[in-house]
Amino acid sequence: MSYKVLIVEDEPVLARNMLLYLERHGLSCEGATSGEEGLALLESGRPDVVVLDHNLPGQDGLTVLQRMRALEPSLPVVMATGHGSEKVAVEAMKAGAFDYLIKPVSLHQLKQVLDRAVQQQRQAQELRHLRAGAPGSASPATDGLAALLGDSPAMQRLRERLRQLVVAETRMSEGRAPAVLIGGETGTGKELVARALHGEGPRRHGPFVEINCASLPAQLVESELFGHERGAFTDARERRIGLVEAAHGGTLFLDEVGELELATQAKLLKLLEDHRFRRLGSVREQQVDVRVLAATNRPLEEMVRAGSFRGDLFYRLGMMRIDLPPLRLREGDVVQLAQAFLARSARRYGKGALRFSDEALTALARHRWPGNVRELGNLVEQCVILASDPVIEVEDLPLPVAPQTDLGELTDLQDPGSTSLPEAERRLLLSALERNRWNVTQAARALGISRDTLRYRIDKFGLRP
Repeated sequence: MSYKVLIVEDEPVLARNMLLYLERHGLSCEGATSGEEGLALLESGRPDVVVLDHNLPGQDGLTVLQRMRALEPSLPVVMATGHGSEKVAVEAMKAGAFDYLIKPVSLHQLKQVLDRAVQQQRQAQELRHLRAGAPGSASPATDGLAALLGDSPAMQRLRERLRQLVVAETRMSEGRAPAVLIGGETGTGKELVARALHGEGPRRHGPFVEINCASLPAQLVESELFGHERGAFTDARERRIGLVEAAHGGTLFLDEVGELELATQAKLLKLLEDHRFRRLGSVREQQVDVRVLAATNRPLEEMVRAGSFRGDLFYRLGMMRIDLPPLRLREGDVVQLAQAFLARSARRYGKGALRFSDEALTALARHRWPGNVRELGNLVEQCVILASDPVIEVEDLPLPVAPQTDLGELTDLQDPGSTSLPEAERRLLLSALERNRWNVTQAARALGISRDTLRYRIDKFGLRP
C-alpha cells in the first residue's frame, strides 16, 4: 500500500530514523520541526497520514492537532507522546487523534499503525460512498456464475468463457489481470456478469465498486473516479478519495464507459497501463491495486473511427472482450427466467405461490424482448404487483395490445413510386402508436425497437396524438 506521511517532530535523530525507515518501505515522507511548519506542509503537501509529536516548540501538539482536524476532518493523525504521559494520550484521542505512540517509538510498530490508519480512512471513505448512494455505490458482490440463469447454448458458452477467465486470473503468478470489456444490448445483464467475474475470482474478498459513467455530468465523473484534494475546485472543502482508491484490492466496474470524456479516457488509460493515478488538485501520483471491468452498449469501434473514443484505450480495454447474447437469441431461456423472476417477486411482495398459465408462458416465449432480461424482469414484477389470483393468465401480461406491425395493411407502400422512405417510416410509426393508444413503451415493443429509439423518431417526425 502506497501513501504519503507527514512527520512533525523536533528531535532530529528520531525524525530522521522515522523518515529513513518509512522511505525504505516505499512510502513518501516529508518532515517538519514545528507545528507551524507542519500546518504549512499540510496545505501544500497533502499527506495521507500525519505523525505528530506532542512536545513541539511554539504551539504544542494538541493545539496543532485541533487545527489539523479543522483543516482536514478525515485526515488520520498519530500522536507521539513521552513516556508516562497517559493523560496527554487520552486528550489526544478526545481531540480526534487516530492513535498514539509512547516514546521511544518502535519503527516497526509505527509502520503498522500508519498502515492501519490509512486503510481505515480509505474504507471509511468507501463506506460513505456506499451509504450516500453515490454513483458507483455497490454492495459486496456475492453472486457468482450460478446467478447467470439460462441453459441455452449461448448462455452455456458465456459461462464457460467466464470460467476460463476466472481460472486464468487465479493461476496468474505475476502482474495483474487484464481489463475486460463487456458488450451487449441494454438490459442483457452486463452488471451481473461483472459481479460474477468478481465473485468467482481471487478478488472476491475485496470491494466491488461500480460507477455508471452516463449518470453524472462530465465534469463530475473525473472527481468521482479519482478523488480530489481540498480546494481543487469551488466546492471541494475537504480531501475525498475517489472510487479508484475505494476499489483498492478489488474490482472497479465502469458501466457505460463509452460516455467518458476524452480527458478522462486519458487518465483511465494511465490507470490501466501502470496502475497509477492522481487526485484532482494533487501533484503526486499514487499506486493502486485494482482490476477494471468495463461495459458498454455503444459501438466503440465506430466511436474510435469518429474520434470520440481513444483507440489506445479501446484496445487496452478490449484485450479480453465478452459479448452478451440478447434474450431473443437465448432459445428456451425466457420461460426459465420468467419463472425465477416470478418466484423472487412473489417472495418480495408476500404474494405466496404464483405461477404462469401455459398460454402465458407461450406468449412470453414468443415475444421478441427488445429490452432483454431487464424488460422481462420488470414485466414479471408488474404482474406480481397486480396479481389477484394464483395463476397469471395471458390476459394479465402487460405485453403490447397489438401484434407486430402487419405489412399487409400497408399495401399503398408496395409501389416504390407511391411514397418516399421517410413518409413510409412516418406512417409505420403513427400506425403503431395509434394501435397502442399512444403508449410509447407498448408501441416500441410492437415495432421491435427500444423506447428511446421510438421517442427519437417521434421527435424527428413531429408526431403528436
